[in-house]
Amino acid sequence: MASFPRRQFLSTAAVGGAFLGFNQLDFLGRLPRVSAEEAQPNPEAVQFNPDIEPLVRLLEETPRDQLLEKVAHRVQTGTSYQEVLAALMLAGVRNVQPRPSVGHKFHAVLVVNSAHIASLASPDSERWLPIFWALDHFKSSQARDVQEGNWTMGPVNEDKLPPMRRARREFTEAMDNWDVEKADTAVAALSRGATSGEMFELFAKYGARDFRSIGHKAIYVANAWRTLNCIGWRHAEPVMRSLTYALLNHVGEPNPAENDLAPDAPGRSNESRVAQVNRGWRDGELNDQATAELLALLRTGSVDEVCDAVVETVNDGVSPRSVYDALLLGSGELLMRQPAIVALHAVTSTNAFWYAYNTTRNDETRRKILLQNAAFLPLFREAMKGRGKVDEAQIDQLTGTMPGDTPVDDSTAAIEAIFDRVGTDSSAAAQGVLAYLDAGKSPEDLITAARRLVFLKGNNSHDYKFSSAVLEDYYHVSPNWRNRFLASSVFKLLGSNQRDNQLVERTRSALA
Repeated sequence: MASFPRRQFLSTAAVGGAFLGFNQLDFLGRLPRVSAEEAQPNPEAVQFNPDIEPLVRLLEETPRDQLLEKVAHRVQTGTSYQEVLAALMLAGVRNVQPRPSVGHKFHAVLVVNSAHIASLASPDSERWLPIFWALDHFKSSQARDVQEGNWTMGPVNEDKLPPMRRARREFTEAMDNWDVEKADTAVAALSRGATSGEMFELFAKYGARDFRSIGHKAIYVANAWRTLNCIGWRHAEPVMRSLTYALLNHVGEPNPAENDLAPDAPGRSNESRVAQVNRGWRDGELNDQATAELLALLRTGSVDEVCDAVVETVNDGVSPRSVYDALLLGSGELLMRQPAIVALHAVTSTNAFWYAYNTTRNDETRRKILLQNAAFLPLFREAMKGRGKVDEAQIDQLTGTMPGDTPVDDSTAAIEAIFDRVGTDSSAAAQGVLAYLDAGKSPEDLITAARRLVFLKGNNSHDYKFSSAVLEDYYHVSPNWRNRFLASSVFKLLGSNQRDNQLVERTRSALA
C-alpha cells in the first residue's frame, strides 16, 4: 500500500459516463498527530496490545466528521494499512455489541473483511477508499450502540481462566450448554495457547450450528479469520471473545441446550446424515446434470429433502464441487426472485460456508458445513415469502442479450450499458452480463466496474458485504455455471444512475 504523498487517494475513473477525480491529500499535513499519552486507559474496558491501543483510541474518540482526516494524517506519517485495519476491527469488537442480533449495528465488525477484500482487489490508487468507508461506518454503529446502552467489552476475568490443558474441554462444554460466562474465560485461555488452525476447527462447527441472525454467525466466523490472517493472530483474543459472544446469541429464547427450537432443528437432524456420507466422498466427478437436479430441488424441496439429496449425490460419486455449484446458483436465483435482504444473506452466508468448508481440515466438520449450507437455502426461501412478492425466475433459464442495440464487441460500451440498467431493469442487466461473458469478454473489467460503483454509490454495509462475496464467488463456481452466477449478482449490485454516497461528497470537500 503506497503512502498518501506518493499516490492519489482515488485515481480519476470513468464509470457509466461519470468522472471522479481527487488530488493528493496535501492538506492533511496541517493536522496534529495523536500520541499514546493523550489519554489514560479505561479500566472497565478490555485493553489491546500497547502498539495498537493508541490508534484504536483515536478511532473511538475522534468525532465522525473529523475521523477520515485524522486517519489520513496518521497514514501520511507512517501508519500502515495493516495497523489501520487492525484498529478498525478491534474498535468494533470493543464498542459494538453483537446483540440482540448478530447484524444491524454489528455490521461495523462484519464489514471489515468485506472492505479488506474490496481493497485487495482494487487498483493501487483506490485501495484506501473501502477502508475509509468502513471507518466512517464504524462511527455510525458506535453511535447506535451508545443509544442502545453503550455496551463495551470488559476485561476478561483472569481469576477464572482455566489452565490450557482444560481450556478446550471447558470451551466445548460451555458452547454446547450456551454458557456465556464460562465460554468467555475458556476462549480467552485458548486464544493465548492454541494455534489459529486449532481454534478454527472449534469455531467452524459452532458458526454453522443454528439458523439465527440469518447466517450472520457463519459470516462472522469466516470474516474474523480472514481479517486476523491479515492483521495477525496476536490480536485474536478480543476478536475470539466477541465471536464467542455472538455465536451464543439466542435473545428472547430459552436455553437451546434444554429445548427443541426451530433454529437448531436442521443442525440436529444433520448430525445423523454426517455419518451417512461415504468415505472418499470428495473424490467424485463434476456432474452438471446433478447440479441442475439439486438446483431444481432447492426451489421446492424441504430441508430434509434437500439434505438427503446432497448425501445421495455425493455418495453416487458426484463431486461436492457440483453440489456447491447448485448452492451458489441457488442463492443467486433467490436474489433474482426477490432482490432484498433475505436473499442477499443467502448469498453472503453461502460465501462464508464455502470459506469454512475449504478451510477446515476435519472431514466430519466439512460434511456438516456442506449439509448446513444446503439446509439454510430452503429456510431462506421460506423466509422470503413473508416479505413481499417472490418471482419465479430460474437462473438456468436466463438468456444472454445485450441491452438495446449495444454491440457486445465494444467492451466499454457493453459494461456501461449493463450498469446503466442495474437498479432500473435488472433483468435486462443480467441478460447483458450473460451475453458479455458468454462472448468471451473480460470478467475482470466487469468486476472492476462493479467494485468502483460500490465505492462511489455504496451507502450501507450490505453493499460491501454482498459485492465482496459475490464477486469473489464468481471464481468459486465451475466454469460451465459461473457466468450465470455473476449475471444474478446485478439484481443487488449498484448501478451508474444511483446517487453518489456521502463519503464521496465528504472526500471531495476535504480535498477541495
